[in-house]
Amino acid sequence: MSDRPLLLEIITALEEQGLDRDEYQLQRVIDVEALERLVDSMGPQTDTDLEIRFSIGEFRVIVTPSDVGTKSKLSRHSGG
Repeated sequence: MSDRPLLLEIITALEEQGLDRDEYQLQRVIDVEALERLVDSMGPQTDTDLEIRFSIGEFRVIVTPSDVGTKSKLSRHSGG
């Protein structure tokens, strides 16, 4: 993950899918500060695989200690 705050990583991932900021209210779906603390507590050197998923509109957001990604809920196969 980059050095940018997790909130910006999530917003960027959603915007890359064409979702405008006025189409969702992230704070109603997830506590981004708590999510960031959880991800930061894992660190890249831990042996535990952490993956947190939540939905925003038609997309699933997938957060890991190393990446933030999105995929359409309609997608039946994994990837991107």
